[in-house]
Amino acid sequence: MTVDIDKTTGPSDTPPAGAEAIKAIPVRHYGRYVSAVVALALLGAIIYAFSQGDINWDAIPNYFFDDRVLRGVGKTLLITVVAMVIGIVGGIVLAVMRLSKNPVTSAIAWFYIWFFRGTPVLVQLVVWFNLGLVFDYINLGPIYKDEWSQFMTPILAVLLGLGLNEAAYMAEICRAGLLSVDEGQTEASHALGMSHAKTLRRIVIPQAMRVIVPPTGNEVINMLKTTSLVSVVQYSELFRVAQDIGQTSGAPAEMLFLAAAWYLLLTSVFSVGQYYLERYYAKGSTRQLPPTPWQKVKANMLSLGRPKGGMA
Repeated sequence: MTVDIDKTTGPSDTPPAGAEAIKAIPVRHYGRYVSAVVALALLGAIIYAFSQGDINWDAIPNYFFDDRVLRGVGKTLLITVVAMVIGIVGGIVLAVMRLSKNPVTSAIAWFYIWFFRGTPVLVQLVVWFNLGLVFDYINLGPIYKDEWSQFMTPILAVLLGLGLNEAAYMAEICRAGLLSVDEGQTEASHALGMSHAKTLRRIVIPQAMRVIVPPTGNEVINMLKTTSLVSVVQYSELFRVAQDIGQTSGAPAEMLFLAAAWYLLLTSVFSVGQYYLERYYAKGSTRQLPPTPWQKVKANMLSLGRPKGGMA
């Protein structure tokens, strides 16, 4: 008698006849619903408290696009960008000096970082603006010579105070990024005959950008908010303009809310730019790039239309 033996060892692709399909029931996350209700209740309570306060909310939209406010916003963006450029360039130079095998350059970079990170930026702004108490004149030979009070204008004090302070923080960020690149990359490039400068420019820095970009984005946003301190050196940026308008219009608290709204708007725009910049430098390090905000919204909308149950 011949016996047929089934040599397949895996489970059958089709369920047995008469068997019912298994329905997958999603897990209910009741804690999420409760926390969402609590969060909405607290938000509603805060909004109600502010709406009942003695605040003239109509003054905010009336002055939101005022010419003086827009000029203040422009100056805030200007000093933010220029100070960050000074900070980034100086940070890269200091990071390379800090990692140098030359003890003199390494010690100079360490002292710079120690000094500027150890003193408040507000103190640095005031010191730069009042250095005329120490130096009566600035003499650069045939290039430039003038009284210090004429040379150290508010805008120059702002850029020096913010930019040089930021360079100390960017130096540590850049150093961390450079150290994150495997030493084998540098050894391989040197074996191919590349110079140290070309290795940094073509091999090390592009790979280090993945580590450098996220904290640098945070520093840009922090710099945007730190510009509110420059009013102490008589520079009229957004915060100083809002204070001036508040004193003349009789709505000082309302103008502070206006300035806060502009800062929130600008930081939101910078945050979106930071996200796409991080996404760009994530190429090659992850198999799949993180979804964009629009892709996340689209995926959530599609998931709402899917049935809750299905075949297991």
